[in-house]
Amino acid sequence: MDKRLLKRHKRQVERAKQHLKVSEPDVRTPEQIQAAREASGASDVVTKGLNTAKNIPAFRGRGGPTMGSASKTDAG
Repeated sequence: MDKRLLKRHKRQVERAKQHLKVSEPDVRTPEQIQAAREASGASDVVTKGLNTAKNIPAFRGRGGPTMGSASKTDAG
């Protein structure tokens, strides 16, 4: 039984290797990377402070009905 499991494992590993996507290294110069960042506008978001925890709404503990409140009021 161990041989059977070993063969199965080998087949699974081979299938996983076939589906593996290998990324290519970034061969751009630092100047090209900087120009691309400026063109995309992604650096503006970080420098203006828009990517902070203050601007992300919190959904827990901000009023609203709780899960147990409906069952307490339906005691009629």
